[in-house]
Amino acid sequence: MKKNNIGEKYIIHSYKHDGSIHRAWDEAILLDETDEYLVFGNERTKVIESDGRSWKTKEPAIMYYFKNNWYNVIGQYKKDGIYYYCNIASPFIIDHKTIKYIDYDLDLRVFPDGAFKVLDRGEYNYHKNKMNYSDEIDTILKTELSNLIELARAKKGPFEKGQVEYYYPIYKKYKNQLLTK
Repeated sequence: MKKNNIGEKYIIHSYKHDGSIHRAWDEAILLDETDEYLVFGNERTKVIESDGRSWKTKEPAIMYYFKNNWYNVIGQYKKDGIYYYCNIASPFIIDHKTIKYIDYDLDLRVFPDGAFKVLDRGEYNYHKNKMNYSDEIDTILKTELSNLIELARAKKGPFEKGQVEYYYPIYKKYKNQLLTK
């Protein structure tokens, strides 16, 4: 995959399996690129829902988009610690400074103490039937959810202590540079 430019601003588009837009974020600043994932940051970012409603995120977020895994991980700074919101989603593509992926509803919420909860199983089953997810896709998504849970339990990758904290000052530096351009 082509190397991307660290410090540049991107936008994010999440889609559903049928190709319809699900949600869009107006900013994600690229902080790092490894062989496995890209790291982005944002804060107080405008989010537009598929029905046109919009809102702003409340806290700083460090986002990991994986090149070959069917999930992305968002570390959120909150007053009582770092929470992780993980989307079971297709590997991303980048098209004209837009990060694009398919959101498959299943989510994993990981709390600062390491406890976790799988979210939106009902929504997943509804869309699986409505949009005719293949058995292959269903198997991939459930396997990747299990892999993600194991990663969180082991405190590896984005869940490793200090990972999100490491990237936040880098995000602030690039954000300030963009504001002064």
